[in-house]
Amino acid sequence: MPVRPTAALPPLLAVALAATTLTACGGGSGSDPDTLKVSFKQSTDNSVKVMDTYLADIKKQFEKANPGKKVEFVPIKAPDSEYYTKLQQMLRSPKTAPDLVYEDTFLINSDITSGYLKPLDPYLAKWPDWDQFIDTAKAAAKGEDGRTYGVPDGTDTRGLWFDKGIFAKAGLPADWQPKTWDDVLDAARAIKKKVPGVTPLNVYTGKPAGEAATMQGFEMLLYGTNDGSSDPLYDKGSKKWIAGSKGFKDALAFVETVYKEKLGPDVSDALDPNFGTRVRGELLPEGKLGIDLDGSWLPQDWLEGSGHEWPEWSRKLGLAAMPTQHGQAPGKVSMSGGWTWAIPAKAGNPDLAFEFVKTMQTKANAKKWYIANSGIAVREDVAADPGYVEAQPGIKFFTDLVASTHYRPAYPAYPKVSTAIQEAMEGVTTGDASVEEAAKAYDEELESATDGQVIEK
Repeated sequence: MPVRPTAALPPLLAVALAATTLTACGGGSGSDPDTLKVSFKQSTDNSVKVMDTYLADIKKQFEKANPGKKVEFVPIKAPDSEYYTKLQQMLRSPKTAPDLVYEDTFLINSDITSGYLKPLDPYLAKWPDWDQFIDTAKAAAKGEDGRTYGVPDGTDTRGLWFDKGIFAKAGLPADWQPKTWDDVLDAARAIKKKVPGVTPLNVYTGKPAGEAATMQGFEMLLYGTNDGSSDPLYDKGSKKWIAGSKGFKDALAFVETVYKEKLGPDVSDALDPNFGTRVRGELLPEGKLGIDLDGSWLPQDWLEGSGHEWPEWSRKLGLAAMPTQHGQAPGKVSMSGGWTWAIPAKAGNPDLAFEFVKTMQTKANAKKWYIANSGIAVREDVAADPGYVEAQPGIKFFTDLVASTHYRPAYPAYPKVSTAIQEAMEGVTTGDASVEEAAKAYDEELESATDGQVIEK
């Protein structure tokens, strides 16, 4: 989650687990031309084996189609931040670099800049299926040099999940679709007044939530403050990051209102790194949360075999698009991220690695993956397939949001910019800083995070 969140572990345990996983994998692609090493992010929730099951099936297909070739998996079991760190350590040396890695679009550009990844354009030019991928997904895997460094395996979108039972008690409609930010806040206020004992509205916030706070929380607000024709975080014309904007302060003011009026979770809960896991595993299934600003992937936690099955979710929860600030065009907003399969610059078997990608990305296998992990199709042929559209409640709703979605400016400085946003959010959430103070501190951080590549707007 951003971008798909995973259950966080205590830091020391996470480091120990990640370290033992890496030690056990016995190094990288090395010189064996017949063994393909594939590294991926393994869920920290032992009951969630969606990726493991899918990859095991692809391995079987690949080895059958390529006699004499073997696939060896190099799983990294760690929360997001640990995964990124461990992966980058592996990519630095030919001895430890796998042949294929799972890269979050959040960090792909910093890995490109570090020289860790191989451009895939020569492979893509000879692969007819590449024409099926939507342009926005292709753009998310492009470097500043215009070359493509990853093949996206799906995307995600974000919106408002709401509890129909709580809404009925609060006198709110079952087909709720807010038109403005005020509509969202007014619904939360009605819940607070009429349905005691539940959390009216969840907006992820602060550094412990990491990229979930930036992307599911702040950017879902910020990108709804203008008409959608320009990026409110990064000015592409001048190639500079935007400071001092009214939209930035308005987004912070929304977060401040949620926590000041006690419409959100207790601050101590909101700033718990495990809170996202609790939202999906407890608060929503147990009917304790009215509105959740969150991602399209939530149902993968409730599917059969997940460990916390909740087949009734589609009857109990409603879905609404996040509105723009004042209802201005285009009327709704979403953010998209996603993951890609990339070939390390130091991979020993890059040609074989791309053959594995092609196996994963046949139409049938791509469709199987999107359905298994509650993903949003980035292939036009799958998006138009009734078997995909009807596979799970909510898929059509979240797929339709792709038309009005935004991608983060995933340039090398973005991870530092994201941290500065989380700090600003945390300041207004705890009440330690006013909106003006938090915005001013952000502008100062932005200056340093981007080496002065800042423009005032």
